[in-house]
Amino acid sequence: MWEAIQSNIQRSRLLIVLMGVLLVLLGAAIGAAQGGGIEFAAAGAVAALALWLLLLTVALTSGEQLLLTTAGAKKIEKEDSPILWNVVEEMTIAAGLGQMPSIHIIDNDLPNAFAAGRKPEKSVVAVTTGLLKRLNRDELQGVIAHEIAHIRNYDIRFLTIATVMVGSIVLISDIFLRSLWWGGGRRRGTSKGGDWAAIGALVLAVAAPIFANILYYSVSRQREYLADASAARFTRYPQGLASALRKIATAAQERPKHVSFSRALAPMFIINPLQAKGATAGLFSTHPPTERRIAVLEAMSGGAGWLDYEAAYKQVTGDGCLSSTVLSSEGSVPMREATAETNPKQAAIDRSRSVTDLLDRFAGMLLIPCVCGVRMKAPEGTTASKIACPSCGKQHPIPRADGASAPESSDQSAANEGPLVYERQSDDWESFACSCGQTQQLSPALRVAQIRCRRCEREIRIQ
Repeated sequence: MWEAIQSNIQRSRLLIVLMGVLLVLLGAAIGAAQGGGIEFAAAGAVAALALWLLLLTVALTSGEQLLLTTAGAKKIEKEDSPILWNVVEEMTIAAGLGQMPSIHIIDNDLPNAFAAGRKPEKSVVAVTTGLLKRLNRDELQGVIAHEIAHIRNYDIRFLTIATVMVGSIVLISDIFLRSLWWGGGRRRGTSKGGDWAAIGALVLAVAAPIFANILYYSVSRQREYLADASAARFTRYPQGLASALRKIATAAQERPKHVSFSRALAPMFIINPLQAKGATAGLFSTHPPTERRIAVLEAMSGGAGWLDYEAAYKQVTGDGCLSSTVLSSEGSVPMREATAETNPKQAAIDRSRSVTDLLDRFAGMLLIPCVCGVRMKAPEGTTASKIACPSCGKQHPIPRADGASAPESSDQSAANEGPLVYERQSDDWESFACSCGQTQQLSPALRVAQIRCRRCEREIRIQ
């Protein structure tokens, strides 16, 4: 595995150097066009590098948080989604990572996932609610293994640096072209040499972003194959990832119009939701064709190692994929059997209910179970004293801490009053209302004797 990572890092360095040369040339050409002398060319190159360093600093210090905020992702703990947590934990161990990534949930019905972070020790994995609803355990394991592979292979660091570099090239080119448009083509140089510099700068301003994107996308596509091969090796069941990719691609084709991802975030996902399912690998494709990825994984009948993936890739495409360094690192890896699922239909229902409950907890809903199996919901701050089960009609009191009544107004404060008391009814998730109306969620893992309301800061004793 270490050989694969080293090979990946070497290719990354070469790409970054090529992009850096392109960035410096672009800055120098624009500087020469504006001033007509060598000193202006040098100033332009320095200014281009300065802009890149500024954007890179922002990306490396808070890049993953910006991505998570853009996606609307929320961090979860083990009790929020035990199956997802266990799968991430398993794949972290299988990949040999020293620290488990933090896990985040995106409220989006399209199944998908991505990884981000500056380094493996500070990484995150984000999955959509649609993914948790639609995928069984083997399929979920395949997707998580793919994202863990991106972390293990240092793809997330490369994507951060390369994305910022491409963005810098695009930004500098755009500023220069706009200055020509709004300035009517005026510049400071008037010599024949200045004319040639202006022409060269114009050509570079148009061609540099295109060339930079071609470099970026070509290496990105290769990294997806390596992550697929790594996922097959970590899980020892490549058919799980193949089935997951098919479900994700099908859902992306059938997605409702109101479900979408931003163009900046789309290339980060395991399948680009803005890239057509049957699309070929064009120069500006961020991912390889999904059907080819699936075909390669399904052709891995002899094992789940690097050699097995390479043999399957050659069978499907006729070409090689992995480097000789990677292939020489180990032999074939035996494949495991699929995880048995006694009742797939009921398992799908349970997954959907679990995700719905998680979103309701995020929204501060009061979840009230009935003996007939129905789980009722009351909005945060409700003034009602009871709620009727829509199935059996039984009346249930709104759970509140002892001494708490329905809030009289939104600005009611109880910070200076004595503590409230709530008696737990089960070892499962429970929710109840504080005197200020704030919903309190008690997880199965809660072992403290008291909590404090986040809104009014009143102490609540748990019995």
